[in-house]
Amino acid sequence: MEIAALVAALIAVILVLLVVSRTVRIVPQARARNVERFGRYRKTLEPGMNFILPFVDRVKPLIDLREQVVAFRGQPVITEDNLVVSIDTVLFFQVTDPRAADYEIVNYIQAIEQITATMLRSVIGNMDLEQTLTSRDQINMRLRGVLDDASGKWGLRVTRVEIKAIDPPKSVIDAMEKQMRAEREKRAAVLTAEGVRQSKILTAEGEKQSSILRAEGERQGQILRAEGQAQAIGTVFQAVHEGDADPKVLAYQYLQTLPQLAQAQGNTFWVIPSEVTTALKTLSGAFSGSGEVAGPAVAGPAVAGPAVAGSPVAGPAAPAGSLPGGPPAVGPSPAEPPVPPAEAGSPGEEPVPATLTVPPTPNGVAENH
Repeated sequence: MEIAALVAALIAVILVLLVVSRTVRIVPQARARNVERFGRYRKTLEPGMNFILPFVDRVKPLIDLREQVVAFRGQPVITEDNLVVSIDTVLFFQVTDPRAADYEIVNYIQAIEQITATMLRSVIGNMDLEQTLTSRDQINMRLRGVLDDASGKWGLRVTRVEIKAIDPPKSVIDAMEKQMRAEREKRAAVLTAEGVRQSKILTAEGEKQSSILRAEGERQGQILRAEGQAQAIGTVFQAVHEGDADPKVLAYQYLQTLPQLAQAQGNTFWVIPSEVTTALKTLSGAFSGSGEVAGPAVAGPAVAGPAVAGSPVAGPAAPAGSLPGGPPAVGPSPAEPPVPPAEAGSPGEEPVPATLTVPPTPNGVAENH
């Protein structure tokens, strides 16, 4: 009897435990479970501890309420310009109604995949390849709106749709690479030309500024030199006037500059000014004390040149051994009739050249010019 009572107690304990285990259901956080009573939806168990009627209510598998990510393999899509591209998509969704997700659709993941492929063909079919490659945001927004509306009755909420990859055909990829390479070479050539142009402009601007500054410097230098020369001339002129220089000194200075005309290399011809005779007369007067030169003519090679009208050199031939303004040299007796002087410039008569003593050249020999 004791054994029978022990077995009965053990069976009762097992039955109690079984009833308790079938009565109490613990649902994790962000999960949900639907309960059916006699095959009909009864309620949805919330996270935490829940109680049901054992052997009457049936609890269905857990439904994840967290946001889920599903990646769909490449779908072949034809663009508006008849090019087949393969598009990989990534879908983010969340179950908002466990009852609808369990009873409105058999497999909501497969349903979302198929509706995504259908909408991709509808959206991409109205775009060419260029728009497809550059309008991913627009495609994502259109897909999200359509999928959210279609999956709303399934208790799902599509939060985001992303185009993971768009793979055109190999021939199209090669053509795109060539186009991109040509475009980059064009941009490089344009940038190089712009750089050369800018460099030339800057160089020209620098040369312009340099020329302007150089011209300004030369002008300023010429102005300063002219001012210095003017100041020097004024100082000399003032000193001459204040010192009351004798004209004889000026004539001597004038004659001192004449030999410098013949000192230049290759100078084989130089012109004697008409004022030389006046200077000689003044200088000879300074030595004689009466303004005239007495004595024989100065020996030396004569400088020949055409007579100038109105100058002391032109006129009748001077007697040998005399200078203008000096005493007459020994000549024919007064009994002989004088020879009339030849007029300057008369035909058949050559004017007598003036006689001038030329200082010797640096090699010590007087040179006839």
